[in-house]
Amino acid sequence: MRTTLTIDDDIVAKLNAEMRRSGKSFKETVNETLRNGLTVRKELKSAESFKVRARALGTYPGLNYDNIGELLEQIEEPHR
Repeated sequence: MRTTLTIDDDIVAKLNAEMRRSGKSFKETVNETLRNGLTVRKELKSAESFKVRARALGTYPGLNYDNIGELLEQIEEPHR
């Protein structure tokens, strides 16, 4: 199919760099880039979403969890 596109200058620069690297024509480079981009988008869309599940970590006797600075001092003190 033949069509006319207006391509932003920064995209043209990237396509030209890819053209020089691969040795392919502008047409081949544009088609390959579009094909790859559309394929990746399709794969990302179908990927299963990642969910974080919270779990109780418990507490340790003698540690005050209300003051982070004090808690860090208590935890790090033996290692100094």
